[in-house]
Order: sequence, then C-alpha cells, then structure tokens
Amino acid sequence: MKTQSVRGTYDLYGEAKRKTKQVTRMAESVVEKYGFEEIETPIFEFTEVFARNLGDTSDIVTKEMYCFEDRGGESLTLRPEGTAGAIRAFVSNGMQQNLPLKLYYQGPMFRYERPQKGRQRQFTQFGVELLGADVPQADVEVIAMAYEFLEKLGLQGQVVVEVNSLGDEESRNAYRTKLVEYLRGHYDELSDDSKARLERNPLRILDSKEECDKAIVENAPLYADSLNDKSKEFFKKVLEGLDKLGIKYRINNRLVRGLDYYSHTVFELVTDKLGAQGTVLAGGRYDGLVAQMGGGDVAGIGWACGVERLAMLLDKPIENERPVAIIPVGEDVNDAALEIAQKLRLSGLKVEQGYSGNMKKRMIKANKINARLAVIVGSDELAKGEVVVKNLDNGEQKNVSLKNLAEELK
Repeated sequence: MKTQSVRGTYDLYGEAKRKTKQVTRMAESVVEKYGFEEIETPIFEFTEVFARNLGDTSDIVTKEMYCFEDRGGESLTLRPEGTAGAIRAFVSNGMQQNLPLKLYYQGPMFRYERPQKGRQRQFTQFGVELLGADVPQADVEVIAMAYEFLEKLGLQGQVVVEVNSLGDEESRNAYRTKLVEYLRGHYDELSDDSKARLERNPLRILDSKEECDKAIVENAPLYADSLNDKSKEFFKKVLEGLDKLGIKYRINNRLVRGLDYYSHTVFELVTDKLGAQGTVLAGGRYDGLVAQMGGGDVAGIGWACGVERLAMLLDKPIENERPVAIIPVGEDVNDAALEIAQKLRLSGLKVEQGYSGNMKKRMIKANKINARLAVIVGSDELAKGEVVVKNLDNGEQKNVSLKNLAEELK
C-alpha cells in the first residue's frame, strides 16, 4: 500500500493549517460585513456545467479537469473553480427574485496541472459573486472588499492591484477583429494550442503560458484602443471610485480574460513573493454568464483566491488562544478533575487535561502546549472546595474557590 499523498495533494496540519484557517476566517469576516452570504455547492457537477461555461478551448477544460462517468452513465466533473457552480445554483434555485444578490463560497477545487509552489492539484478556493448590479459602484465595492481582506491579513505593501477594461460586446468584437488580424501575421510562430484557438477564441492566446506566444502577444494591439465611449466612461467611473477610496492600483493593458462572458472591469491582486505565478486574487465582471446558463440577463462581478497561496504569504498565523491545563494530583481526584474541566469548557474557556502521568510529567506537557495557567487539583484542596491555580508565565500560584474558578481564570 502506498502511504504517501497523491502527487499534487497535501496534508495540512499544525502551523500550515492554522494559516489557511486564518485566511478563510478573515475572508468570511470581511465579506460578511459587506453583506455577502455563504453558499455551498456540490463538489462535483455535470461536466457540461464547466465545459460549456469555461469554454471547450480553455486549458481547464482541455487539460485540467477531473472527469469521470458514474454508474448511471452520467459524465461528472470535480469542480475546477467556484463561479460556474455558484451561478448554476443561482439559476436552478430560482434566486432571480432576490436581486441584487451577494454570495460567497469556499472549499476544495481540483485541476490536473503541474504542481508548483502554491499551486497544487487539490486546492482551496474562496470566492464572491455579486449578481444583479450593472453599475461601476459594484466593481469598486468588490475590489475594495478584496483589498481590505488582504490588508487585514497583514499583507500591506506586498500586493498590487492591477486593473483593466474589456469593454462591452461592441468593444470586444472590435478588439477581436484587430487581434485576429495581428495574430494571423504571426501564425507560423504561434504554439499549436494558440493556432487552434485563433478562430474560435483568440483572446485566450493573450493568456498563453507558452514562451513563443508571450513574445508575440507583447506587441499585440492594446484593448484600450478598441473601447467605445460608453465603455471608456464605465471604466473611468471605476477608477474614480478607487481613487476616492484611496485604493492604489495600476492599469495593466495586457490583463484580459479569455472567456466570452467577461466584460468591462477585470482585476488581479499580484505579488512577487511566490515566484513566477504571482496572482493571489483575481476577478472581473461577467455580465453574459448567467444568460449563457439560461438564467436571463443578469449582470455579475466577482473574485476568487487560492487560500493556500495566500497562506504562504503570512509570516506566522495568529496565535491560538492559550489553554488552561487541568492537573490532577493522584488517581483519586481524576473524576473531580474531569468534572472541573468540563464545567470550565462550558463557561467558554479552552481547557486541556492530560490522561496519564505524574504531576511533573503533566506540568511538562502543560508548558509544551503553551498553557497560560495550570489548575492543580489535589484531595486536600478539594476538601476545602478549592484548587491551586498556577501562572505558568511567572510561577505565581494561589488557592481559588471552585465557585469562583471560571471568573478567576477568565
């Protein structure tokens, strides 16, 4: 039997797990403050949910999805990202009556790709979706929310907001024409994947990771030159909103999304702390996605982040609450110590109690788990309705009445 984890997966425990928990807890606290409510979708969906909406020319669909056929002959796929499932749930549950709607999700995602630092085949994603708001203020709000989230994680100065506009459908079509004309002039130099995408979805070529494609894209037409007046005005209001909120950003004219349903604002929060793959949070407006899934003309914008990638940027996790250690002196007081420990837990305290060992060994264990106080339970003290409380930082100790124990420890 193989006892190691599968390539591209990992076991999270100790400090690493505390860091990821810190990321998700902070994300929850920030987005809930903005009025977002959690949604949980299945870990697998019908393959069509992803293949149709992510595009059959995307790397995710053609190379990275974990697909399988169940016993009923249905083609199912482990979710590679969270947006498609959230929008499927929005449509299938008739949530259109509740617009505007703010949702967030978190959980494991799966992609068959080459494992590297901060990028594994199973990873945790946290994301938000704001549906039914087609105004620039919505774009500003979700970017501000992402920015606040990362700041509160303690990443000030380590990430940069990059932003661009893809404009409306008219602007997108105009740019597509210019891009195809340019790329045809470099057809022989393109990778095989990009040659296949040239007619079906040329914008995906702008996201190519192949070095030969990157060199060609470097001199491709800029999206900004194809924006119509309406799109320029929308983007202008987004930037003005960010300025008013004091959010620093830089315009990245090469920042795009290859999927057809994306429009107007796209953004990424990037860092140079994780090597070549520097994006830790990415999002954009997707006004065409809900309609593509049969849910009507509903605007949408959102973002998502890889929890483990963000956790790697944290120096240290927030320290857990230090426990109180219960130390019985002799087997005859074990039951009383157990009862005391339970009452203290019910009062809201974090309590640890060893299961064996003499007093010396139990005190060593208490220091090892970084307990702040030790409650020493002896038969003589119990007879008086008391215990001994020892401060493990300075060594001071005193007798405390059992009636007042919880208050004293707090």
